[in-house]
Amino acid sequence: MSSIRPSAEPGGDATAGIPATAASHRAPRHRPAVGRAVAVLVLVALAALIPLLGPSAALSGTGEAKAPGTAGITLLRGVLFGALCVQLGEVFASRLIRRVPGAPRGRAGEPRGWGAYAAWAGFAAALGLAAIVANGNLVPQQLSDLDIGRLYDTRDGRLALLEVNAFIAAALCARSRRPAGAVLPLAAVIVAEALRAHPPAEDSALLGSGLTLVHLTCAALWAGGLLYVLRLLRRWRTSAPEEGIAVLGLYARVAAVLFAAITATGVCSTLRRMPPGTVVDQLTGTAYGRALLAKVLVVTVVAVLALLARQRLRGAGDRVHAYVPARGEVIALGFVVVLSALLTTVPVPIRW
Repeated sequence: MSSIRPSAEPGGDATAGIPATAASHRAPRHRPAVGRAVAVLVLVALAALIPLLGPSAALSGTGEAKAPGTAGITLLRGVLFGALCVQLGEVFASRLIRRVPGAPRGRAGEPRGWGAYAAWAGFAAALGLAAIVANGNLVPQQLSDLDIGRLYDTRDGRLALLEVNAFIAAALCARSRRPAGAVLPLAAVIVAEALRAHPPAEDSALLGSGLTLVHLTCAALWAGGLLYVLRLLRRWRTSAPEEGIAVLGLYARVAAVLFAAITATGVCSTLRRMPPGTVVDQLTGTAYGRALLAKVLVVTVVAVLALLARQRLRGAGDRVHAYVPARGEVIALGFVVVLSALLTTVPVPIRW
């Protein structure tokens, strides 16, 4: 792939490694950057349609009631999950880099971290969700609607406050000399989400929280780790292409284990929500089932792209072409994150 490997164009100085376009002021050097920016904006717009239109589409014809502010809550939770993936993935991928001999390290070698920006985005989303909890799980219309005491007196309120403070701590860690220290506050966010998703009144709530804890942790490492590795490949495409491919290979081996854990916990969680005999009917007849079905379909696409990338890494040809399906994989994982947020806001199916 030309975006990974340097090449001398016709008319350039191949011996000096200087392409002809370097000497031409008319060369369209900014077009790829503009194209990538447009592509990113389109993908972000498409992802934003899921929280805006997803709840209505999932609930249409099911007879289930739509909770107030579902679209806004889905968007906030999607931002929270995305922030968690980005920062935790950076820490995970940085550890993989240490295992590659000769890999460039430090600020000169690794891409600029997005962890601090992600943490502040997560803080803003967590703060918005805490405000909703402070208003009795309704979107507040004015400051007088907020009851701060509810955050300290209720279980959901305390969990919301924990997430707000944890993201502040994660942001401070990202700017410190030891950004890996963000693992602890990010782990607190994951624990809070696992507990929030399974209130004590639910049957076997502790088991459900454990499944969600493993599922969310593995998903964040998978999506966020791949994003950082791809950024690394792009930065090292000329200076250290072989080391970049080695990091991608290490990530692929760990990702296989993460995918197995995600699949196992996802199946177990589904069977807790939907007894085996009702799964087929609920996948199309309930909002939760429809959102889950959409997520499963996208995850299937992700798995196919991951297998294709692994096949190219093992092949005897140019292994750098594994970057192409891996890039498609991380885009699809972005949609999985938003669909996961949608799953947390639609009504939980009734056990028949």
